Amino acid sequence: MRSVFVCSLLVLLHHAAATRPVEISSSVQQDLQPQGRLLLGANTYKQGENVPLWASKVGPFTNPSETYEYTSLPFCQPKEGVKWKTLQLGEVVDANRMASTPYLLNFKADRKDELVCEKALTNDELAKFREAVQEDWYFQMYYDDLPVWGFIGKMEKIIKQGISEMRYFLFTHIDFDIKYNDDKVIEINVSTDPQQAVDISDGTSNVKAKFTYSVRWTAVTTPYEKRLQRYERFPLNPVHLEIHWFSIINSCVTVLLLTGFLATILMRVLKADFIKYSRDDPALDEEESGWKYVHGDVFRFPPAKNLFCAFVGTGTQIFYLSLFIFGMALVGAFYPYNRGALYTAIIVMYALTACIAGYVAASYYKQMEGELWVRNILLTCFIYCGPFFLMFSFLNTVAIVYRSTAALPFGTIVIIIIIWSLVTIPLTVFGGIAGKNNRSEFHAPCRTNKYPREIPQLPWYRTTVPQMIMAGFLPFSAIYVELYYIFASVWGHKVYIIWSILFIVYIILIIVTAFITIALTYFQLAVEDHQWWWRSFLCGGSTGLFVYGYCFYYYFARSDMSGFMQTTFFFGYMAMVCFGFFLMLGTVGWRASLLFVRHIYRAIKCE
Repeated sequence: MRSVFVCSLLVLLHHAAATRPVEISSSVQQDLQPQGRLLLGANTYKQGENVPLWASKVGPFTNPSETYEYTSLPFCQPKEGVKWKTLQLGEVVDANRMASTPYLLNFKADRKDELVCEKALTNDELAKFREAVQEDWYFQMYYDDLPVWGFIGKMEKIIKQGISEMRYFLFTHIDFDIKYNDDKVIEINVSTDPQQAVDISDGTSNVKAKFTYSVRWTAVTTPYEKRLQRYERFPLNPVHLEIHWFSIINSCVTVLLLTGFLATILMRVLKADFIKYSRDDPALDEEESGWKYVHGDVFRFPPAKNLFCAFVGTGTQIFYLSLFIFGMALVGAFYPYNRGALYTAIIVMYALTACIAGYVAASYYKQMEGELWVRNILLTCFIYCGPFFLMFSFLNTVAIVYRSTAALPFGTIVIIIIIWSLVTIPLTVFGGIAGKNNRSEFHAPCRTNKYPREIPQLPWYRTTVPQMIMAGFLPFSAIYVELYYIFASVWGHKVYIIWSILFIVYIILIIVTAFITIALTYFQLAVEDHQWWWRSFLCGGSTGLFVYGYCFYYYFARSDMSGFMQTTFFFGYMAMVCFGFFLMLGTVGWRASLLFVRHIYRAIKCE
């Protein structure tokens, strides 16, 4: 949801911002205990007290990124004028705009067919409403921090004298059904009355619309701590849970069979190699072949080691960032429709984990005898943020042209740049200096020859691209089913709250990536190809390419998204997510291969 990703980095900036200041409303937290989620700081109200209803956004239902301000449609406005609620950073990133509405939903005060306003719609207003109905626009509102949705209107096909004609109707009446327990709001539902709609089809003019609403309050015994459970019913439906667990079991069985098969073969071959290479046989040394034959080149540092270390450092940062986000999710920091909490966590944690990227990149660069450490630190700062900023600049320009709330205004961009300049870059530099001054050395069990050994001619299926395809297919097959639910959450309107299942899938992904990369590295060394450094990174990160390929399948086959803005947002930000996957899984694959290569060459006699 559209949500992996949940394994991704700053893609969620695809819902952009507002320039309004930050204000913290009632604090809300979660508890994963069976009795429900613990909500702190509940709002309490008195009989007749005004509880504001805030309008967040409107937009086409099939294009979740294409959202607009509620006031962009000519609805009735409050008599005292539209007021805007101040927002948190995460709410801004989520493209929310909290505008006041003329609906008076006083606590425990019923209303029946209350008039909001009556107005004659001009041709321009009719055209705006007609376009909204044609594109199946919806509205989203918040009442006491509870979200509600409704549609602007409806379309009907009418057949007259054998000729079909499409008619457009605008809903003019809204029913609010609110449930309360004592002095707290528990639930709110919104429904529109199809019988109270005006015809705004092509050719109509001088249409008078009478906007009304009704409010009904109902007492319930549901405790306040459980008021969010209704939003969890769909993802926790037994049928959907069965699909999730079936996917995990299927992935585990597939992974165990394939990895067990490869491990058995690999261990048998390695055992035979260890026995053969450990014997003091001069004749064997003269006929030396296989992976021991390249012991003098296997620890030769890779070309473009500055870029390589920057990739490894950034990939390590994203790996730890994902672990921190999962940790927060598993302890209940995020809950359904908690506006922007996840986005805020990603932005803040990315800034704070920048020191990891700087330290790892500079430390490995020093171990590889690199001298341009300043360039290495700068490259680490920009290796992911640079492409992301270019992509964001293009997509934000598109959103500005569309006048969408997905456009980050100048003030919010300044805040993000300040965070990046005053937190991310300094922490990366400090981490890089610490890594540069680290006295650890690169522990190579074998000495490296002065001149590299020539690599024999290899068949086409042992080249980089076929190896990447083989390496990426198995990890992708382990997460394929879960990807749909994540996409439907991030790029749709479904809710994803089963973080424990997602974490299990994440662990499976890491394990499979590490194992398949180790196996391919061994097969590469066995044919005397000692250039395994970049190959192991590319093979490990190739799953990101598979995920991006899945984006095309999801967009054209599983979603109804359309339009230039939505298309560019989807493929643009998913490209950055998949690039983050590539860096993270590439780092996992390379580090696993490094441990394996050190182990096998440490176990034999080599000079």
